[in-house]
Amino acid sequence: MRFKSKMAAEHVQLLHNVIVPISRLTGGGGGPDGKSIGSGTTIYLDPEVLRISSRGGAGRTVDMSSQFGGGDQGAEGIACFSELIAVNGIFLEHKIESIADNVIVFDIDLVQMRTALAATLQSLGGFGASDGMKSAPLYNSSEDARSSSTRRSTTSFFSSSILVVMKLAKRGGLPCLCLDTSCANGTLDVHHAVPVRILRAEEWQHHLPPVVNTPDVQLEFQLDRPLRPVIERLKAISPVIYLEGSMSGELVLRIDNDAVSVRTFYDKLIPRVDEESTQSQVDPARCTLKVDSKKLLASLQWQSSMSKGSVSSYIVCMIENEMMVVHVVLNPEDVGFFTYYIPVHFLSPDMT
Repeated sequence: MRFKSKMAAEHVQLLHNVIVPISRLTGGGGGPDGKSIGSGTTIYLDPEVLRISSRGGAGRTVDMSSQFGGGDQGAEGIACFSELIAVNGIFLEHKIESIADNVIVFDIDLVQMRTALAATLQSLGGFGASDGMKSAPLYNSSEDARSSSTRRSTTSFFSSSILVVMKLAKRGGLPCLCLDTSCANGTLDVHHAVPVRILRAEEWQHHLPPVVNTPDVQLEFQLDRPLRPVIERLKAISPVIYLEGSMSGELVLRIDNDAVSVRTFYDKLIPRVDEESTQSQVDPARCTLKVDSKKLLASLQWQSSMSKGSVSSYIVCMIENEMMVVHVVLNPEDVGFFTYYIPVHFLSPDMT
């Protein structure tokens, strides 16, 4: 079994951007002895893609008051699935070999991986820390997604000959995901190792995203209209939030209790209609969901931790009495995505 890849600073930054909000769901961070391995996150690698599957609250082993700690309170039951393209995507180049058709699956503590990625970016100094680099498209992404100014910045980056190598190797007798940062002139040499637990390739079937029915309502949001600030305010008033969506491009956030009744309206959203959909434009489909406010807020933390340039779009999907799905497409669009699956409360017809 072998995995080795080379990454530039913007690739490390992208992976860090994706992992930060997901790691807040899972918890972990239980120390370097490997005891927290398997804290709700499994990674899948093959020659084409890198996939991350996480379960909310599965590894909360640290002080919840720490901003660098583990899972968000109320994240139990949330599933998050991410897929990043390996070829011409998150890696400059990579090689993977295994007896299972070149597939490698392992459990990892995502909090420790987040810490290692953050430390790697810090060691790169201005290359990984600048706002421009956070928002820049990937070096080997499609030509249409890059401006001439971005090409100049990546060219100057590669002239510095700094690369990050991500690989699987043994450290102290334990399998680890290693991040090695080096410079051609020898002025920089930094190493990080995160313990992993290697799984059989067929075990990945237990970490696939939930199977859900076709959404009743799918609405695409503009990036300058985030949900998180509104949900954060509503959460302080009520433990549950009602979402009333319509394929006419409208969404209402509602809370009702003995003390207060609040409505927040979103309009001019973009309905996403499947090609096979038979929905009538005269009578657009509607859906009402009842969601725990803590769970909803936990699934929107990426809106505070990721720069706008890192995300292309996000879509809210509503499946009545089944699931709420938040699908986030990265920038550029051919790099990958991550998706949150949020459980909902059952609503009888007289409660909607």
